Amino acid sequence: MGRTLVIGDIHGGLKALKQVLERSGYSSGDTLIFLGDYVDGWSDTPFLIDYLIELQKFSPCIFIKGNHDAYLLDYLKNKISNPKWLLHGGSISVKNYQGIDQQTILLHIKFLESLNLLHIDESNRLFIHAGFTHMRGVDHEDNPENFCWDRTLWETAVCLDPTLKTNSVLYPKRLTLYHEIYIGHTLTLHINSSIPTVKANVCNMDTGAGFLGKLSILDIVSKEFWQSDSLSSLYPNEKGRNT
Repeated sequence: MGRTLVIGDIHGGLKALKQVLERSGYSSGDTLIFLGDYVDGWSDTPFLIDYLIELQKFSPCIFIKGNHDAYLLDYLKNKISNPKWLLHGGSISVKNYQGIDQQTILLHIKFLESLNLLHIDESNRLFIHAGFTHMRGVDHEDNPENFCWDRTLWETAVCLDPTLKTNSVLYPKRLTLYHEIYIGHTLTLHINSSIPTVKANVCNMDTGAGFLGKLSILDIVSKEFWQSDSLSSLYPNEKGRNT
């Protein structure tokens, strides 16, 4: 059986994705779990989505929906340009899609519509773009948009006293529901970490590929991980989301 590899936020960095797949020794027998935010940043967003569509024909792939992906879907399907989205990378994707033919855009809409809100595997590992808020878990979440936007799960894990026992009444119940939780969305760089970072049972895979950081891929069993070069070196004439 192949490995299960989880990949952080890519933000249009197709060169970085190809690099980490190669460095990980990826083969078609491996299962790939993508944590969302495929778009908004580097100039390869349309070609990245093309690549992912083809990749799933050769490998088991699970694609999670990120907040940026939801915004792009609204733009491609309904021509809705959310001002907040445009300010935080959306304007780059709008530019990237200039000249892309309508047939390709329809394929991309279909891909974006197919994204999963989350994934729970047979070992009770949760894969989700951002987080969740309900103390009883994702099945009880009142607003599914939290799966793409929530930062409180990661903030809770970061601030948790590492000496606190899981059976303590003070231990956050959210962090006891799943064996492991894999997220993206919130930069590990915010806590001065440039690699996949574990706090409590939450592994944050967003190592800043949308900005000047690197893209990361991790084997969920061995915990070995691989990283691309910095995205600024792979796209030297661009600024990514630093515009």
